[in-house]
Amino acid sequence: MALARVLSEDWLKYGLSVRPADRPRAEAAVTALYRLIGAPPPDFVWVPSPAAARQVTLDHYDRFRPVRLDAAAVPAQGSDWPLVARLANLASELRERMNDRIGHRPSARSSWAWADPTPGTARTLAPDEALAAGIAAADVVEAVVYDALTATLRDAVCAPVRTELTPPAVGSPGLAWYGQHDAAWVAHYDVFARVGLATYLGDDQDQLGLWTELARSTGWWWPGDGMCVMSERPTEIHTEPQPSGFHGELRLHRDDGPAVRFADGAEVHVLHGTHVPEWVVKAPTVERIHAERNVEVRRSAIERIGWGSYIEQARLRRVGTAGDPGNPGSDLHLYDVPRELWGRPARLLLVVNGSVEPDGRRRRYGLSVPDHIEDPLSAAGWTYGLSGEQYARLVRRT
Repeated sequence: MALARVLSEDWLKYGLSVRPADRPRAEAAVTALYRLIGAPPPDFVWVPSPAAARQVTLDHYDRFRPVRLDAAAVPAQGSDWPLVARLANLASELRERMNDRIGHRPSARSSWAWADPTPGTARTLAPDEALAAGIAAADVVEAVVYDALTATLRDAVCAPVRTELTPPAVGSPGLAWYGQHDAAWVAHYDVFARVGLATYLGDDQDQLGLWTELARSTGWWWPGDGMCVMSERPTEIHTEPQPSGFHGELRLHRDDGPAVRFADGAEVHVLHGTHVPEWVVKAPTVERIHAERNVEVRRSAIERIGWGSYIEQARLRRVGTAGDPGNPGSDLHLYDVPRELWGRPARLLLVVNGSVEPDGRRRRYGLSVPDHIEDPLSAAGWTYGLSGEQYARLVRRT
């Protein structure tokens, strides 16, 4: 079963590829998918980034009619349905048939599910260890391939790129396919077959091959009536290991520039998995921090200038200091935060992480706590739902 891990790592390379798209290969696969829904080959328009694709699809709105897709399958294919709906239906029906062959359905996990993984499961054991523990082979493949690739490619990479470069707007065409970032669901079925856990009908295997070609050859793409907009892959992607990952999961991170960059200059800035505005990376200041209402962005900006520097520049008043019983050798510092700084009265508890970061350091971070709390131990206990006395009896926190 270690083969599943090897295959997943191979798929991850495609998902994070920064090589130029293989345009002939991608166009051939799209043309074949159009043929399967009874549509003629489209005209292909290549653009350098998803941001550039958005304007093209808006300029040709009549070719990219949006369609609302809900939990139910798109109604039966027909010429009166938009091409994007027919293509979505084609893929949905393929996945249903392959799920039947597998006898197993991939779960809809998202990044939050990795924050507190349960020990002794397929997500927290090496493949051979999981099998030895009696965990079903299908669950092992799902964790090593689908879950791990989803946590990296869909949640950690695709999501911030979509938010930054293709924000929703009135009249925006709907459905995009994500090429290399569709690798999670494509790899799931591919690996099931390659490790001998499933066989598919010939036509289904052929169609899976087309989705495989697209995941391995191109970036995002937008199918339309008579036209298909194809985006090149990024020219740069910068990542780091996810602290809660057990199967090679990654997240975007770069502290000296954009974490994702495209050839036309479209950029996405991410710090330790948090999508942030450009100023957080390039020019964080106390004034900009205090004007920021997003708590995670504000935290990332403070960490950029350093908690000590921020506390000094913001002139926060220290309420108290105490040794941290949950993290021996480290101290807890409680500061008062006036309403005018964060938009509400609060107190800031500065702590040292109980777990080691990927770079080997223990990160300092701040926690917002209610403004009525008067001592650091009570503040630390509040973050765990404990009293100060209960927190004081902890052996060690993580």
